[in-house]
Amino acid sequence: MKWTELSVQTTNEAVDAVSVILEDAGSDGVKIEDADDYKNLRAGKFGEILDLEDIPHIENGALVTGYYVSSSDIKALVSKIESQVLALKKFGLNPGSGKVIQKPLEETEWQTEWEKYYHPVRVTRYLTVVPSWESYQKTSPEEKILKLDPGMAFGTGTHPTTQLCLQALEMYLRGGEKVIDVGTGSGVLSIAASKMGASEIKAYDLDQVAVNSAVENLKLNPDVKNVQLGTNDLLAGIQAQADIVVANILAEIIVPLVPQAKACLKPNGIFITSGIIKEKLPTVLSALQDQKFKIIEILQMKDWRAVVAQIPTD
Repeated sequence: MKWTELSVQTTNEAVDAVSVILEDAGSDGVKIEDADDYKNLRAGKFGEILDLEDIPHIENGALVTGYYVSSSDIKALVSKIESQVLALKKFGLNPGSGKVIQKPLEETEWQTEWEKYYHPVRVTRYLTVVPSWESYQKTSPEEKILKLDPGMAFGTGTHPTTQLCLQALEMYLRGGEKVIDVGTGSGVLSIAASKMGASEIKAYDLDQVAVNSAVENLKLNPDVKNVQLGTNDLLAGIQAQADIVVANILAEIIVPLVPQAKACLKPNGIFITSGIIKEKLPTVLSALQDQKFKIIEILQMKDWRAVVAQIPTD
């Protein structure tokens, strides 16, 4: 299979937002190159001098790269991405030139490039995401390993929006809860919920490719046996009752999800939402308050926000 690499020329402050735009457009993995990362390099432990001329790097701004099947309408996709990136100005972000650079890429080359940038990452106090091809030993008995293979899609579980969801799950899961994961993608939130003691997890995604990806990641975590996967448009038609509903999706999609989540939550149920760029936070909070949710907590990482809300019993 042949792939096309689309790289967006942008700024450091817009990196996260551009990453979401590429992923929302169907990007099969995202790579970030930031000039500031090279500027901050220092001499090594034993005083070696790093010569930036010997390290391939960009000199200014940032480059965010996504990967797409070459059979896609790439020309239309480039136009759509450029338009959405430049529209970030409306949210107070400087997107830079927003120019999209196109390059053909073989699948084997893509895989090699991806694996260079994907390593074990401790994403919360107890959770560590580990790629399937890496060996890793726990550093403490309490640490929980989430094995993932992003393959050609759906991220690594280390994006700020995902980390915020994982942090919230770690804070509010006590064991024995029933969980619904909306927009499961790689399945990382469902896998984490299971490893943290949830009794039952139902995970849904509109994209069958995402569900297939989650199935493969579940196989990498054989101790996870209580996740049910399915395709669905958010929670439309779902009658299950849960203690926790978690959704790592864009703010525009969270708004119509709010009443559906309310219908699927037990009294005192917890609704965890992430994928909210800070400028969209008031919109999400308003939608939650319109449905009588109580806002318990707002978590933040960089320009992203996650909201923990609850249905009060009174």
